[in-house]
Amino acid sequence: MDIVNKLRKICPNNFIDKKEDLYVYAHDTSQNPDELILPMCVVFPKNTKEVSQIAKICNENKISIIPRAQGTNHCGATRPSKNSIVIHFSKMDRIIEINKENLTAIVEPGVVIGNLNKELDKLNLFFPPDPSNLAVSTIGGAIALCSAGARTFKYGSTKNYIINLEVVLANGEIIETSKNIAKNVTGYNLVSLFTGSEGTLGLITKATLRLIPKPQERLLTLAYFDNIVDATSCVNNIINHGFIPSTLDLLDNITIRTIEKFNPCNLLIDKEAVLLIELDGFRECVLYELEILKNILKESKASNIVQAKTQLENENIWRARRSAFGALAQLKPNVITEDIVVGRNKIVQTVRKIQELSKKYNIITAIMGHAGDGNIHPNFALDLENKEDRENFKKLKDELFYYAISQEGTLSGEHGIGTDKKKYLKDALDKNAYKTMKEIKNLLDKNNILNPGKAI
Repeated sequence: MDIVNKLRKICPNNFIDKKEDLYVYAHDTSQNPDELILPMCVVFPKNTKEVSQIAKICNENKISIIPRAQGTNHCGATRPSKNSIVIHFSKMDRIIEINKENLTAIVEPGVVIGNLNKELDKLNLFFPPDPSNLAVSTIGGAIALCSAGARTFKYGSTKNYIINLEVVLANGEIIETSKNIAKNVTGYNLVSLFTGSEGTLGLITKATLRLIPKPQERLLTLAYFDNIVDATSCVNNIINHGFIPSTLDLLDNITIRTIEKFNPCNLLIDKEAVLLIELDGFRECVLYELEILKNILKESKASNIVQAKTQLENENIWRARRSAFGALAQLKPNVITEDIVVGRNKIVQTVRKIQELSKKYNIITAIMGHAGDGNIHPNFALDLENKEDRENFKKLKDELFYYAISQEGTLSGEHGIGTDKKKYLKDALDKNAYKTMKEIKNLLDKNNILNPGKAI
């Protein structure tokens, strides 16, 4: 029996191998490579046992495994490689347990983050990681890439909310990395090892998440600036006053205008930049902080301060903000979003550098980012069918990432490395740390079948 038939036998009703059906699984949200590779097949396991059986067969026959759910990553982390199959986790989408007393949830990897928070909302609970595509982003993908989002400044990223993982190793063995308890320093921290590993060390089949009580009040303030330098300087002014907003996002003028055209929500399109600042917590505390915030904004040269008056208005603005990536497709056929991190004291010069590179290479660029973290997302609108655009973008990208490294920054705060940033990795990491990471990969995946060619 050949490999494909063996896999079909494990998931007979959840299996794809027709060539015309495989094309969709050769893509993710990232820029398509010059060579499009189709997987041998796509399997949709329903439980951990099936994942283990698939891994054993693939390991014995040295067939690569590409773990995938919605494929919304921006770095090529779910693109197939040669001689590979795709394990699609969409059938493993159960919320197994929500424990209000322990403030935990046990979920399968295919659970959509937005759906999870709808269930938690009924119990006044909250899972803080907030990727912009949370309406489709899954827990498994968020853990694999250590996703973050707008709320990271106050609450941290996905890694801060993972208590325990069930993982299938390359040889099919199943391990539990910790216990379903709040604190555990017994043995090595395997939870952190697998979180952010982009599916290269193991296949996550279950996760125990840490939850927190839902904030009583959320208030969103829009602070507009005539100068983007004033906007970025304002970020440090807010932090220096001793309180931390739940979100502190920066949008430049191109982003503002594009969003407003695509998803109107009364943004002021004549301003060079806007800060989206959200405060949350107990109502009395939030109202007190809001008065301090308004004074800081005035002192920081904010030209307009707009307060969302209702939760509906609040949500409408955030929905528009989340649409920014799609909105840019109005400008050019292709949109590529990148992800770098620098110190907050270097945000201004980094924004200026991105604008300089955009002008140099004639690429339309909309700049946004989680300014509180120093995490900047330049979104590039271009036409990849145009040779000049394509070549210019390659040069711009090289300069952008080497610049981030030169500023003691890094390649990614939440999008991951995948295939698209791998060439810069040796320059971004300590030499011996890189060597150690390679050794860990070789130890856990001797045949290099787990998402080969990605990350390390």
